[in-house]
Amino acid sequence: MAENINVGGCLPVPIFQQQLAPTAGEVGGYLPVPNVQELAAVSKDVSARYIRPERELEQVAAGEFGQIPVIDMSKLQVGDDELAKLHSACKEWGFFQVINHGVAEQVITKMAEDVQHFFSLSLEEKMEYAQLSTGIEGYGQAFVFSEKQTLDWGDMLYINATPVHERKMRFWPRNPSSFRATLDQYAAELEKAARSLLISMSRNLEVEPEKLLNLFNDGEQSLRMNYYPPCEQASKVTGVAPHADGTGLTLLTRLNQAQGLQVRKEGKWVPIDPLPGAFIVNIGDILEIITNGEYKSIEHRALVNDRNERLSIASFHDPNMDVMIEPMSDLLVKDQKKQAPNYKSISHRDYKKISRNMKLDGKDGGFITHMKI
Repeated sequence: MAENINVGGCLPVPIFQQQLAPTAGEVGGYLPVPNVQELAAVSKDVSARYIRPERELEQVAAGEFGQIPVIDMSKLQVGDDELAKLHSACKEWGFFQVINHGVAEQVITKMAEDVQHFFSLSLEEKMEYAQLSTGIEGYGQAFVFSEKQTLDWGDMLYINATPVHERKMRFWPRNPSSFRATLDQYAAELEKAARSLLISMSRNLEVEPEKLLNLFNDGEQSLRMNYYPPCEQASKVTGVAPHADGTGLTLLTRLNQAQGLQVRKEGKWVPIDPLPGAFIVNIGDILEIITNGEYKSIEHRALVNDRNERLSIASFHDPNMDVMIEPMSDLLVKDQKKQAPNYKSISHRDYKKISRNMKLDGKDGGFITHMKI
């Protein structure tokens, strides 16, 4: 039986029961699964639950697309050339790297050290910050809804950093002792970088920056710290299944040298080669909706290494929970003519509740498909 959720006064959107978490709370709750770091430590065998047969049929780009664009943020305020590059990157790729972003190297390095330290703790210590059955925050895995579901080869620590007054400090590690202060500073610096990018995007979209920024005032910033153990069958598993981020804007940092991020372009997987000190930025589904499809989210995945562990941290930046997720009215007027919206409207709270209760299943399997008109 389907649950019907009314979206913007249009036809109800069916969210089928098998896609919903069995114990879902307001924004998600997931089935417990084995700790992958422990599995990798005790055995080289890989359970069939992690094997993805479809990987044998996939196509990986052989360089025909080149690399994702690189944006120099220090040039965005001093000329139009870099702004044009950013606009093109948001429209054609939905993925790009940013350099000269203003976040000090020592802030990133310290965050990497503390995340590495946390994942090196014993399982017993890490489980002090374990997820509850009714939410995504904490240590564990996400988007697991079925005992038959193929699993990702990775563990995570997920923390909501803002709004500050809603922080759940029970999920903020005390070991290492510097972790909380490090994460607080890192989150604040990433938020500044994200807002700076939104201002530049506003200029490209020809809307007043305040109108876009106001949507994100007192918004939600969440950080997902990822640990992918090495796997002898790396070519048959994924660290994170293919998906498009259901968020606004994502800034990703690679915390060690092992690579694995890939984006899907024209049916082929394009490996990303991160630049030292750069952030990898991607457009999320929410920003695609807000821009009425002018900017696109893109399907991507994380692979694992057969010899080395991989670590990364993604910072997700979302609008205020009280706003409506819908195309901006200013973007529905082109050449003084009103344009039709390409997406329905939904409250952010309902959007979050639904999108976090759907398994990762490519972009077409995400909630944004139901939002299209």
